[in-house]
Amino acid sequence: MRLLHFFCCSVLAVGCWVLISSPVDADVATETVGQIEALPPASPHWAGVIDLILERLALVDLDSGQFLGILNGGYGPFLPMYSARRNEFFLPATYFSRRTHGERTDVVEIHDAGSLKLVSEIVVPPKRSVSAVALGHSALTDDERFVALFNWTTATSLSIVDMENRTFVGEIEIPGCSLVYAAGTRRFFSLCGDGSALVLTIDDAGHEVTKVRSKPFFNPQTDPITEKAVRRGDRWYFASFEGMLYGVDASGDELKTDKPWPLFSDGERQENWRIGGLQHLALHEKSGHLFSLVHRGPRDTHKEPGEEVWVYDLNTQKRLQRIKLVNSGLTVMGFPIEFGATWIWPFNRIPTWLLDHAAPALVTAVEVTQDDQPLLFTASQFTGSIGVYNATTGSFLRRVLPTGWTSDILVAPWRAKAAP
Repeated sequence: MRLLHFFCCSVLAVGCWVLISSPVDADVATETVGQIEALPPASPHWAGVIDLILERLALVDLDSGQFLGILNGGYGPFLPMYSARRNEFFLPATYFSRRTHGERTDVVEIHDAGSLKLVSEIVVPPKRSVSAVALGHSALTDDERFVALFNWTTATSLSIVDMENRTFVGEIEIPGCSLVYAAGTRRFFSLCGDGSALVLTIDDAGHEVTKVRSKPFFNPQTDPITEKAVRRGDRWYFASFEGMLYGVDASGDELKTDKPWPLFSDGERQENWRIGGLQHLALHEKSGHLFSLVHRGPRDTHKEPGEEVWVYDLNTQKRLQRIKLVNSGLTVMGFPIEFGATWIWPFNRIPTWLLDHAAPALVTAVEVTQDDQPLLFTASQFTGSIGVYNATTGSFLRRVLPTGWTSDILVAPWRAKAAP
């Protein structure tokens, strides 16, 4: 921790020096405000970066590094749901009349995907859960008819929203269970405190039909699973604190769970390899390759940053590759710490060498694009930047910065369009 503290302080000092000493050109053309531009045709290599401090999503192009647009989402972090059938996306959001206090309003916003412009909104009860990591807080049915929002007051429930008729349907209690995951056209499931899942079925009007608890499939006392799951087809995959991978099959009338299998060998466990980070799993659906962020550390360090990504084949349950990570990049209050070509060679290469070889990776989130030439991209929570890798070879390609002040959650917006 002392080394990390020294490193961060040194980076801050260098960044401030660069900002102060950099020449400023005052001849800047006046910008015309109030214009709404349309985005170019969507690319599978576009990525979204959720910023906890600025409370927004930054949309960037991973190939060019171009900053494409910004989407604000009210109070706290959020996670948009992208439509595979319409040129729009849905955004659960919370607003207060006095910014951080006063009358609260919760909504599901509908935005145009081509301009990011707000099209409409649906008001819901002001009780949706707002957490630092918004994974598992909302779910869209497979036919995109209904959205379920996880509420926590501290009682737990789901708000059901009809996205076709754009109305709030009602609230369904899920006592003893939390979060929400889509499981078909009219089903969701939540995780429960005893290691089971609560499966909720709704009708075509969005009202509750059945609510059934499954048998416990993990032990919450000895080895809990994390909520940062990934989905492939009808299966959701959850990793436990100790690195066991659980598959949950939602294709039938009842949930079925696969026999869990280990992400680490006995020898790797003795070396203290374990999962880590705030968004530690990513999945390329077509190939069935699972990307797991890992680090070395003692028990109960499952939220610590990762230093490598290990790639697994879900079909064979075998590890294919180890990708050594580099630091995703550094910014200070949204300003990138980078040295221009005006520095005398070879000193202009020193900062890049330090990031590639000396600085700790400190990666907290991973995601992967869903095309045939997928990119793996990474983020360190308290830096507004992302690192880009070839997801097939594992080679590091580039850094994209700045994306904001922090990089908390990563989104591959067009995941659904490339699903098998």
